[in-house]
Amino acid sequence: MALRLFLLFYFESGSNELGKAAVMQKKAVILFSGGLDSTTCVAIAKSQGYICYALSFDYGQKHKSELDAAKRVANLMEVKEHKVISLGLNSLGGSALTDKNIDVVDYSDDNKIPVTYVPARNTVFLSVALGWAEVLGAFDIFIGANDVDYSGYPDCRPEYLQAFERLANLATKAGVEGVKYTIHAPLLKLTKREIIQQGMELGVNYETTLSCYRADTKGRACGKCDSCTYRRKGFIEAGVADPTRYF
Repeated sequence: MALRLFLLFYFESGSNELGKAAVMQKKAVILFSGGLDSTTCVAIAKSQGYICYALSFDYGQKHKSELDAAKRVANLMEVKEHKVISLGLNSLGGSALTDKNIDVVDYSDDNKIPVTYVPARNTVFLSVALGWAEVLGAFDIFIGANDVDYSGYPDCRPEYLQAFERLANLATKAGVEGVKYTIHAPLLKLTKREIIQQGMELGVNYETTLSCYRADTKGRACGKCDSCTYRRKGFIEAGVADPTRYF
């Protein structure tokens, strides 16, 4: 009789713990380009116990090889699902990343918003991420925005992200019903050195990532654009060998 009561208590307790674990499992949608920052975001989200859903965009960017990198890295990091959405922002033009008539230039420290700024890109990306999150029942969205070692894009600033979070909670069925959406930007106040150091502590293999705005079809980086410059600077300051393949 005593053994029966023990076994009954053991299995009921185990079942309850499993139930609690299932409830506690959180889902997160991560904006994912396959670059240094977004890959670090996936590693951070996983370390915090999130089930990760990576979201990439074929938005008409000229550096299409970033999508190959995104697929490769998403597979290596074993995300739950990796979705690639086609948008066609190149039909709007206005950016060196999407417009064939505008060249991606070398890095220039002139404190101006560079020609690589894509009009409203993060607003579009976050809106799609929000839609997918609502479908998934995920209430956390991660973005690799940074306002320390960055190009000055207006949609990477903390006030922008705070405003979008408010919008997310106003504009969705789940938000109206009382569920709170959170926009996570864990890299916002970190230097590239600190981002790389944190990623390496979490086991990120940066050799597989691609950050270049002028990457060739073989996935090699130019080493001279804004993104390459900040990335290279980060590895130097972290005292880590740069694994990037350059052409």
